[in-house]
Amino acid sequence: MGRSYKTPLLGVMTLATMPLLVDCGGLPGVPGLPGGGDCPSDPSAIMEASWGLDAKLEGQIKAGLAASANLQALAAEVEGEVAGACGQLAKDLGASDEDITPAEEGPGKKAEAACQAAVKLIGEFKAKVGGSISLDIVPPKCSASLNAMADCAASCDANIEPGSVDVKCEGGEISGKCGAECKGECTLEAGAECTGSCSGTCSGACEAGFSGKCGGECEGKCDGKDAKGKCEGTCEGKCSAEGEGKCTGTCSGSCSASCKASASGECKGTCSGECSVKMEAPKCSGEVKPPEMSAECQANCDAEVSGKLECTPASVAVKFSGEAEAGAKLKSALEANLPALLKVTLGMKGKLEGAVTGVKTVVEGLQGVVSGGGEAALKVGGCVAAAVKGSVDASVSVNVSVSASASASGEAGAG
Repeated sequence: MGRSYKTPLLGVMTLATMPLLVDCGGLPGVPGLPGGGDCPSDPSAIMEASWGLDAKLEGQIKAGLAASANLQALAAEVEGEVAGACGQLAKDLGASDEDITPAEEGPGKKAEAACQAAVKLIGEFKAKVGGSISLDIVPPKCSASLNAMADCAASCDANIEPGSVDVKCEGGEISGKCGAECKGECTLEAGAECTGSCSGTCSGACEAGFSGKCGGECEGKCDGKDAKGKCEGTCEGKCSAEGEGKCTGTCSGSCSASCKASASGECKGTCSGECSVKMEAPKCSGEVKPPEMSAECQANCDAEVSGKLECTPASVAVKFSGEAEAGAKLKSALEANLPALLKVTLGMKGKLEGAVTGVKTVVEGLQGVVSGGGEAALKVGGCVAAAVKGSVDASVSVNVSVSASASASGEAGAG
C-alpha cells in the first residue's frame, strides 16, 4: 500500500527558464500555432497553446508535446552533469579540453567522450599507484516533490479537480519540514537543534559526547586511551573536523554540520517518517503516484518532476596503499567528482528509466493520432514529428549518459 499525502495546490509550476529544446527548424509552417506557425518549445507555452481542435484531443496532444519537451530538458541536464563531472575528473588527472571533447556531435556524446577520458586516466593512475585502492561510499538519496506532482497533475488533466490533489508515495519514505512531533529520523542543518529524545549521528565537528570515527582531531579517548590529536580507531569525547576530515558517529553535544537522529520529539530540520501535523514541502524517495489521469499527463508530470529531484550528495572516501603522489592525486580527484556521477548511476537511474519509457510511449501514440491526416495532422503534424524526434534523441542521451557515468564509476571501484 502506498502512503497518501494530500496537499493544496501551490499554483501552476512553470519552466520559464528552461532551454528551448524542441527545434522545429526545417519543418513546414504549421497553421494555428502561436508565433506565426512555429512550434512552442517551452512546456508552459505548449500547455497554454490553442489549436481549435476537439478539447479532449487537444489536451492529449498538448500533454504529449509537453512531455517530450520536459524529457529533452531532463536529458540535457543529466548529460551536462555527467559530462561536467567526468570532464573535471579527467582534468584533475591531467586531461586537456581536447581530450574530453567529442569527435562528433550527437545525443550523449559529450558525456561519453568525457567519461571515456576519465576511465582511461583512472586506469593509468591505478597502475601508477600499484597498491590497493578502496572506496567507502555513502550513496545519494533522491526524492521527488509531492507538491510539484500535485501542481502538474491539476494543471495538465482537466478531469482533476483543482484545489486538492491526492498524491501517494510508494516504495519509499516521505520527508519534509515537521513543525511538531517527528517519529522517525531527523536530519538537522548546522546550528539547528532537536528537542525530545534525539541522539544523533554527526557528520561534522562534535563538541561533546562523541563516539565514532574522527577524521579530524580527537580529544578524549582513542580506543580507550587518553588522546589529543589524530585517532585511527574509535574516538570518544570531542571531535574536531579539520581539513577534509569529518566526524562520523553519535553526538550528544553540538554538531557543526548535518546530524541524523532517531527522533521522537520536535525536529527543527527534515523529518523522515511520521509527523504529527501536515509536513511542509513533502518529498518522496520512492515512486510518486499521482491520482488517475491520462497517460499523456502521467508521462508529462513524471518527466517534469524527475527534472526537479532533490538529492542528498553521495559521500566518497578513498583509501590507498602504494605510490604516494599518484595515490593522493587519484584520491583527491575521485572524492571531488565521483559523488556527482553516483547521483546519476545510483540516485536517479530508476526514475530516469521510468520517465524515458513513459514519454516515448505517449509521443509515439500521438504520431498515430496525426498519421491519418485530417485537421489534427494539418495543425500539429509538424510539432508532433519534432516531438517524436526530440524524445528519441533524449532517450538516447539519457541511456548514453547513464552508461558513461556507470563506466567511470565502475573503473573507480564504485561498481
